[in-house]
Amino acid sequence: MNNKQIEQLKCVLLNSQKELVVLQKSSATARAPVRLDQQSVGRVSRIDAMQQQAMAQAQDRQRGVDLGRIKQALRRIKNNDFGYCLSCEEKIAFNRLLIDPSVSHCIKCAGA
Repeated sequence: MNNKQIEQLKCVLLNSQKELVVLQKSSATARAPVRLDQQSVGRVSRIDAMQQQAMAQAQDRQRGVDLGRIKQALRRIKNNDFGYCLSCEEKIAFNRLLIDPSVSHCIKCAGA
């Protein structure tokens, strides 16, 4: 992989990181505890609100995982280890990195 390709992937990683941080901040109210107010919210509505809260929390956990993967990929770029499989140390195909620049394993090792 050449420097231009690495810079291209770094830009994708940084943009994804920014988007995830914005989504995390904007979904804070959806993850907040559901208040018990039986005067204004019926039981079914409260259950629906709790389900939406659980889904928002699950999405936030996944965003945290994705942010961690992006952080690790940016660290590998900085350390000149980017694009190599963490298991077998072979090059990861550029097309695979285009799909997800945060991957850390080649196709062979990812399937194992």
